[in-house]
Amino acid sequence: MKFIGIIPARYASTRFPGKPLAMLGGKPVIQRVYEQVTSVLGEAYVATDDDRIFKAVESFGGHAVMTRTDHKSGTDRIEEAAIKLQTNADVIINVQGDEPFIQKSQLETVKHLFDDPNTQIATLGKPFESMEAVQNPNSPKIVCDVNGYAMYFSRSVIPYIRGKESSDWLLHFPFLKHIGLYAYRREVLSQITKLPQSPLELAESLEQLRWLQNGYRIKVGLTDVETVGIDTPEDLERAEQFLKEFKD
Repeated sequence: MKFIGIIPARYASTRFPGKPLAMLGGKPVIQRVYEQVTSVLGEAYVATDDDRIFKAVESFGGHAVMTRTDHKSGTDRIEEAAIKLQTNADVIINVQGDEPFIQKSQLETVKHLFDDPNTQIATLGKPFESMEAVQNPNSPKIVCDVNGYAMYFSRSVIPYIRGKESSDWLLHFPFLKHIGLYAYRREVLSQITKLPQSPLELAESLEQLRWLQNGYRIKVGLTDVETVGIDTPEDLERAEQFLKEFKD
Protein backbone atom coordinates (compact mmCIF):
# COMPACT_ATOMS: atom_id res chain seq x y z
CA MET A 1 0.00 0.00 0.00
CA LYS A 2 1.40 3.36 -1.03
CA PHE A 3 1.11 6.41 1.25
CA ILE A 4 1.98 10.02 0.45
CA GLY A 5 1.70 13.17 2.52
CA ILE A 6 0.09 16.39 1.33
CA ILE A 7 0.54 19.47 3.50
CA PRO A 8 -1.94 22.32 2.90
CA ALA A 9 -0.34 25.70 3.58
CA ARG A 10 -1.91 29.12 3.03
CA TYR A 11 -0.19 32.45 3.52
CA ALA A 12 -3.34 34.27 4.61
CA SER A 13 -4.32 33.73 8.24
CA THR A 14 -6.47 35.92 10.45
CA ARG A 15 -4.45 35.28 13.59
CA PHE A 16 -0.98 34.82 12.08
CA PRO A 17 -0.46 35.88 8.44
CA GLY A 18 2.48 34.15 6.79
CA LYS A 19 2.95 31.57 9.52
CA PRO A 20 4.23 28.80 7.18
CA LEU A 21 7.25 31.04 6.50
CA ALA A 22 7.81 32.06 10.12
CA MET A 23 11.23 30.99 11.35
CA LEU A 24 11.43 28.26 13.97
CA GLY A 25 14.89 27.27 15.13
CA GLY A 26 16.47 28.71 12.00
CA LYS A 27 14.10 27.04 9.52
CA PRO A 28 10.66 28.03 8.16
CA VAL A 29 7.81 26.26 9.93
CA ILE A 30 6.73 24.62 6.66
CA GLN A 31 10.21 23.11 6.21
CA ARG A 32 10.06 21.52 9.65
CA VAL A 33 6.65 20.03 8.86
CA TYR A 34 7.87 18.76 5.49
CA GLU A 35 10.97 17.16 6.98
CA GLN A 36 8.96 15.40 9.69
CA VAL A 37 6.54 13.99 7.12
CA THR A 38 9.13 12.85 4.58
CA SER A 39 11.17 11.14 7.29
CA VAL A 40 8.28 8.68 7.64
CA LEU A 41 6.43 8.66 4.31
CA GLY A 42 9.29 9.40 1.94
CA GLU A 43 7.04 11.30 -0.47
CA ALA A 44 5.27 14.53 0.40
CA TYR A 45 4.05 17.72 -1.25
CA VAL A 46 3.08 21.15 0.06
CA ALA A 47 -0.23 22.33 -1.45
CA THR A 48 -0.28 26.11 -1.39
CA ASP A 49 -2.01 29.07 -3.00
CA ASP A 50 0.88 31.47 -2.49
CA ASP A 51 3.97 31.91 -4.64
CA ARG A 52 6.12 32.86 -1.63
CA ILE A 53 5.43 29.53 0.05
CA PHE A 54 5.91 27.65 -3.23
CA LYS A 55 9.34 29.22 -3.75
CA ALA A 56 10.35 28.67 -0.13
CA VAL A 57 9.57 24.95 -0.39
CA GLU A 58 11.53 24.61 -3.61
CA SER A 59 14.45 26.51 -2.08
CA PHE A 60 14.95 23.87 0.62
CA GLY A 61 14.60 21.03 -1.90
CA GLY A 62 10.97 20.17 -1.20
CA HIS A 63 8.07 19.55 -3.58
CA ALA A 64 5.15 21.95 -3.84
CA VAL A 65 1.94 22.22 -5.84
CA MET A 66 0.12 25.47 -6.61
CA THR A 67 -3.61 25.32 -5.90
CA ARG A 68 -6.54 27.72 -6.18
CA THR A 69 -7.12 30.50 -3.65
CA ASP A 70 -10.85 29.88 -3.18
CA HIS A 71 -10.85 26.51 -1.37
CA LYS A 72 -13.08 26.41 1.70
CA SER A 73 -11.04 23.71 3.43
CA GLY A 74 -7.66 22.03 3.49
CA THR A 75 -9.33 18.82 2.33
CA ASP A 76 -10.49 20.50 -0.89
CA ARG A 77 -6.99 21.86 -1.46
CA ILE A 78 -5.52 18.37 -1.01
CA GLU A 79 -7.91 16.90 -3.56
CA GLU A 80 -6.90 19.51 -6.15
CA ALA A 81 -3.23 18.78 -5.45
CA ALA A 82 -3.81 15.03 -5.77
CA ILE A 83 -5.49 15.54 -9.15
CA LYS A 84 -2.65 17.74 -10.39
CA LEU A 85 -0.05 15.24 -9.22
CA GLN A 86 -1.93 12.35 -10.82
CA THR A 87 -0.80 10.36 -7.81
CA ASN A 88 -1.11 6.59 -7.73
CA ALA A 89 -1.06 6.55 -3.91
CA ASP A 90 -3.61 4.34 -2.16
CA VAL A 91 -3.80 6.63 0.87
CA ILE A 92 -3.17 10.35 1.23
CA ILE A 93 -2.19 11.70 4.64
CA ASN A 94 -3.14 15.29 5.42
CA VAL A 95 -0.68 16.97 7.78
CA GLN A 96 -1.44 20.57 8.71
CA GLY A 97 1.22 23.07 7.69
CA ASP A 98 1.37 24.45 11.24
CA GLU A 99 2.35 21.16 12.93
CA PRO A 100 6.17 21.17 12.90
CA PHE A 101 6.38 18.56 15.67
CA ILE A 102 4.19 15.88 14.15
CA GLN A 103 5.75 12.62 15.36
CA LYS A 104 6.82 9.46 13.57
CA SER A 105 4.69 7.40 15.97
CA GLN A 106 1.58 9.40 15.05
CA LEU A 107 2.10 8.97 11.32
CA GLU A 108 2.84 5.26 11.76
CA THR A 109 -0.33 4.82 13.85
CA VAL A 110 -2.44 6.42 11.12
CA LYS A 111 -0.82 4.25 8.46
CA HIS A 112 -1.59 1.05 10.38
CA LEU A 113 -5.27 1.97 10.69
CA PHE A 114 -5.53 1.08 7.00
CA ASP A 115 -4.59 -2.51 7.78
CA ASP A 116 -8.34 -2.70 8.39
CA PRO A 117 -9.90 -2.88 4.90
CA ASN A 118 -13.02 -1.12 6.21
CA THR A 119 -11.10 2.05 7.09
CA GLN A 120 -12.11 4.84 4.72
CA ILE A 121 -10.74 7.80 6.69
CA ALA A 122 -8.36 7.75 9.66
CA THR A 123 -7.51 10.23 12.40
CA LEU A 124 -6.05 10.35 15.91
CA GLY A 125 -7.28 10.87 19.45
CA LYS A 126 -5.38 11.57 22.65
CA PRO A 127 -6.69 11.04 26.20
CA PHE A 128 -7.41 14.30 27.99
CA GLU A 129 -5.42 14.97 31.14
CA SER A 130 -7.70 17.47 32.89
CA MET A 131 -11.36 18.47 32.99
CA GLU A 132 -10.35 22.05 32.25
CA ALA A 133 -8.93 20.84 28.94
CA VAL A 134 -12.03 18.73 28.26
CA GLN A 135 -14.23 21.80 28.70
CA ASN A 136 -12.29 23.85 26.13
CA PRO A 137 -14.53 24.21 23.04
CA ASN A 138 -11.43 24.65 20.85
CA SER A 139 -10.48 21.04 21.63
CA PRO A 140 -13.03 18.77 19.89
CA LYS A 141 -13.97 15.58 21.66
CA ILE A 142 -14.44 12.16 20.02
CA VAL A 143 -16.78 9.36 21.02
CA CYS A 144 -15.92 6.00 19.42
CA ASP A 145 -17.69 2.68 19.02
CA VAL A 146 -16.25 -0.60 20.33
CA ASN A 147 -14.34 -1.12 17.07
CA GLY A 148 -12.55 2.23 17.22
CA TYR A 149 -14.70 4.07 14.69
CA ALA A 150 -15.84 7.62 15.45
CA MET A 151 -19.49 7.97 16.37
CA TYR A 152 -19.39 11.74 16.85
CA PHE A 153 -17.10 14.74 17.26
CA SER A 154 -18.16 17.73 19.34
CA ARG A 155 -16.90 20.97 20.82
CA SER A 156 -19.20 20.23 23.75
CA VAL A 157 -18.24 17.83 26.52
CA ILE A 158 -19.41 14.38 25.40
CA PRO A 159 -20.58 12.14 26.90
CA TYR A 160 -22.49 13.63 29.82
CA ILE A 161 -21.72 11.69 33.01
CA ARG A 162 -24.98 11.41 34.88
CA GLY A 163 -25.00 11.42 38.66
CA LYS A 164 -21.39 12.58 39.06
CA GLU A 165 -19.88 15.97 39.83
CA SER A 166 -18.48 17.43 36.60
CA SER A 167 -15.12 18.00 38.28
CA ASP A 168 -14.84 14.21 38.70
CA TRP A 169 -15.99 13.16 35.24
CA LEU A 170 -12.48 12.31 34.04
CA LEU A 171 -12.36 9.62 36.74
CA HIS A 172 -15.38 7.91 35.20
CA PHE A 173 -14.80 8.14 31.44
CA PRO A 174 -11.72 8.31 29.17
CA PHE A 175 -12.51 11.56 27.34
CA LEU A 176 -10.69 11.67 24.02
CA LYS A 177 -9.24 14.79 22.38
CA HIS A 178 -9.24 14.94 18.59
CA ILE A 179 -5.83 15.44 16.97
CA GLY A 180 -6.36 16.97 13.52
CA LEU A 181 -4.29 14.56 11.45
CA TYR A 182 -6.31 12.86 8.69
CA ALA A 183 -5.70 10.17 6.11
CA TYR A 184 -8.03 9.12 3.31
CA ARG A 185 -8.19 6.35 0.77
CA ARG A 186 -7.70 8.04 -2.59
CA GLU A 187 -11.20 7.34 -3.90
CA VAL A 188 -12.79 8.42 -0.61
CA LEU A 189 -10.99 11.78 -0.70
CA SER A 190 -12.43 12.35 -4.17
CA GLN A 191 -15.93 11.50 -2.92
CA ILE A 192 -16.02 13.55 0.27
CA THR A 193 -14.80 16.71 -1.44
CA LYS A 194 -17.92 16.62 -3.63
CA LEU A 195 -20.28 16.62 -0.63
CA PRO A 196 -22.20 19.77 0.32
CA GLN A 197 -21.81 21.12 3.83
CA SER A 198 -24.04 19.28 6.29
CA PRO A 199 -26.24 20.60 9.13
CA LEU A 200 -24.01 19.08 11.84
CA GLU A 201 -20.87 20.49 10.23
CA LEU A 202 -22.41 23.95 10.13
CA ALA A 203 -23.62 23.67 13.72
CA GLU A 204 -20.27 22.65 15.23
CA SER A 205 -17.94 24.07 12.55
CA LEU A 206 -16.24 20.67 12.26
CA GLU A 207 -15.69 19.42 8.71
CA GLN A 208 -15.45 15.76 9.74
CA LEU A 209 -19.11 15.79 10.75
CA ARG A 210 -19.98 16.23 7.06
CA TRP A 211 -18.33 12.90 6.37
CA LEU A 212 -19.98 11.11 9.29
CA GLN A 213 -23.40 12.52 8.46
CA ASN A 214 -23.04 11.16 4.94
CA GLY A 215 -22.21 7.66 6.18
CA TYR A 216 -18.43 7.58 5.86
CA ARG A 217 -16.47 5.73 8.53
CA ILE A 218 -13.57 7.35 10.40
CA LYS A 219 -11.19 5.02 12.21
CA VAL A 220 -9.54 6.56 15.29
CA GLY A 221 -6.05 5.65 16.42
CA LEU A 222 -4.67 6.54 19.83
CA THR A 223 -1.60 8.63 20.59
CA ASP A 224 -0.07 9.79 23.84
CA VAL A 225 1.95 12.53 22.13
CA GLU A 226 0.95 16.17 22.50
CA THR A 227 2.47 18.35 19.79
CA VAL A 228 2.64 22.13 19.57
CA GLY A 229 0.54 23.54 16.72
CA ILE A 230 1.14 27.13 15.66
CA ASP A 231 -1.90 29.38 15.31
CA THR A 232 -0.55 32.64 16.75
CA PRO A 233 2.78 34.43 17.25
CA GLU A 234 2.54 33.40 20.90
CA ASP A 235 2.36 29.77 19.81
CA LEU A 236 5.56 30.30 17.83
CA GLU A 237 7.30 31.44 21.01
CA ARG A 238 6.08 28.31 22.79
CA ALA A 239 7.27 26.22 19.85
CA GLU A 240 10.77 27.75 20.11
CA GLN A 241 10.93 26.68 23.73
CA PHE A 242 9.53 23.24 22.88
CA LEU A 243 12.18 22.84 20.17
CA LYS A 244 14.95 23.57 22.66
CA GLU A 245 13.57 20.98 25.06
CA PHE A 246 12.96 18.56 22.15
CA LYS A 247 16.65 18.76 21.18
CA ASP A 248 17.79 18.41 24.77
